[in-house]
Amino acid sequence: MDLHSCVDDADALRSLFRSPSQRALDKEIDHIDDAATRMVAASPLFILATSNGERVDISPRGGNPGFVKVIDEQHLAFGDLAGNNRIDSYRNLVEHASIAMLFMIPGLEETMRVNGTATISTDTDIRHLCADGERVPNLAIVVEVATCFMHCGKAMRRSNVWSTATWPSEHERPSGAELLAAHLGAGDDIDAVASSLEEGYRATLWQPGGAG
Repeated sequence: MDLHSCVDDADALRSLFRSPSQRALDKEIDHIDDAATRMVAASPLFILATSNGERVDISPRGGNPGFVKVIDEQHLAFGDLAGNNRIDSYRNLVEHASIAMLFMIPGLEETMRVNGTATISTDTDIRHLCADGERVPNLAIVVEVATCFMHCGKAMRRSNVWSTATWPSEHERPSGAELLAAHLGAGDDIDAVASSLEEGYRATLWQPGGAG
């Protein structure tokens, strides 16, 4: 096995694939249309990708369906909720504004990708737009849309991810506490790590992120 045998030429790479269909080329638009607006409004989860130019970070972002707001055809916004306070994604955006979002809806095999640039805003009106009930975030991320398109459902269909019948049992996969304990070198304290995780979830699940 040669781990360093790689394709490093665009033409050589292209030769390894069939040409994309015209539909695959034409499906990309440069704005949020009515169908995309409905997708955003129904989605409780998206995957966020950012980069500092060297390292790429990716993380899930979730909330009540529609927690990402469509401001207009060119702009989306979402509020910050409490996380681990590493702020990897936000530090990336300060250095490199490029952003990618993959929207998902449970039970729907197709997903939707949005690419663009983003800024971190403390504007009062935008923060209130991104509020969940009386919970107003301390900051919001405003995305200027460059591209938007539907991803086909082949990956979801192959993985059968939405079918509970395919989900592994607790004995067939590690728990979050096991993963964290192993990474912390605290493999003998899984119960303590699990308890700490649950306490954190209960205390800050819907708390706005930031120092406030």
